[in-house]
Amino acid sequence: MVKKKVINNEIKIHFNHNKKLLKIIFFLLVLLGIFIAIGYNLNKIDKNKNQKTEWQICVTDADCVVATCCHPFACVSITEKPDCNDIFCTQECAPGTLDCNQGYCACINGKCKAVFNG
Repeated sequence: MVKKKVINNEIKIHFNHNKKLLKIIFFLLVLLGIFIAIGYNLNKIDKNKNQKTEWQICVTDADCVVATCCHPFACVSITEKPDCNDIFCTQECAPGTLDCNQGYCACINGKCKAVFNG
């Protein structure tokens, strides 16, 4: 609600805010931010699920390399090797990846596959 007061020939405008309404709006904005953050992370996970685990035909293990620059979990033919020149990765040993010798790329039945240790 807006109130107008005239004091000394000046018009003063005062806003009376409904505190309950402001709290509800603030809560909804926080909730919206959370949904946006969750949606962004789910989108990243969906992209990783679409990454193929088997690619080109190979003859030896030397024909296979990791499929991504950071935290790879799949292998591809050396002809499909990613360009990692300007890529910076975290130095963590992510589980379920080939990081820190948790696995290696191998040519199995003519296809490049990730082989995990243990």
